[in-house]
Amino acid sequence: MNFLRRDRQKEMQRNRMIFGQAAPNFLDPGLEWRRIFAEMWGTFLLVLTSAGGAVVTAVSGSEITYSMRVAAPGLMVMAIIYFMGTVSGAHLNPAVTLAFAVRRNFPWIRVPAYIAGQLAGASGAIWFLKTLFGTAGNLGATVPGQGISHMTAFAMETVLSAGLINTILGTASGARNIGTNGAIAVGGYIIMAHLWSFPVSGTSMNPARSLASDLLRNDFGTTWIYVAGPLAGAMIGVLFEWILKGPPTEAGTIAAQGTLDLERLEKKGSS
Repeated sequence: MNFLRRDRQKEMQRNRMIFGQAAPNFLDPGLEWRRIFAEMWGTFLLVLTSAGGAVVTAVSGSEITYSMRVAAPGLMVMAIIYFMGTVSGAHLNPAVTLAFAVRRNFPWIRVPAYIAGQLAGASGAIWFLKTLFGTAGNLGATVPGQGISHMTAFAMETVLSAGLINTILGTASGARNIGTNGAIAVGGYIIMAHLWSFPVSGTSMNPARSLASDLLRNDFGTTWIYVAGPLAGAMIGVLFEWILKGPPTEAGTIAAQGTLDLERLEKKGSS
């Protein structure tokens, strides 16, 4: 028993070195329900803001400008990272969760529950909007812009998602978006991407966000673009991260610092 206790204490000490003092809560299997709730609530707020811009614009006329609509999701992501990034990592997006898992920063066994929570939160947000406003604004659905082909929209979603994943992997702490680096970088990227590409594809970069709108409006004609595009972009982003920083350590990476020398950290922590 003492041997097992020492091993657990050593593991927790290593996790604190890598992930910070909040690591035990992030890694403790007994608190998974809390992390799934955080993903549901965070994704609900993100999709409510993202899809809600189109809905409220349709209801109120021109009171919400284009700039407001495209900036709102990025600002919401900033807020979410600050208030719950240490709890669940603020993934908010199946493509992000898969990217963390492929990068070996996140256990595959936890992926299905995270994605289920994200889909539930996104669907809840669209249902909330539909209950209040009906199908105004096409429930904020992401569709290719006028005159834009499906393949062009797919290519745009793929490239934008690859950049998003690189931004997240480059500023995240392990599998968590936390702190100033993550909030400003990720939120800023989302705002920037929306500002110039929104008329082309709707700038989803998130399968849960697009699938929820399509599900509640019962129209799946373009759904494949917003599922396949972000997932393909996520894999490209992981590949580029490997090219930029090499393979990760077993425990992952710290924001913008590449891989970790665990032995060196352990010696430093024990000295």
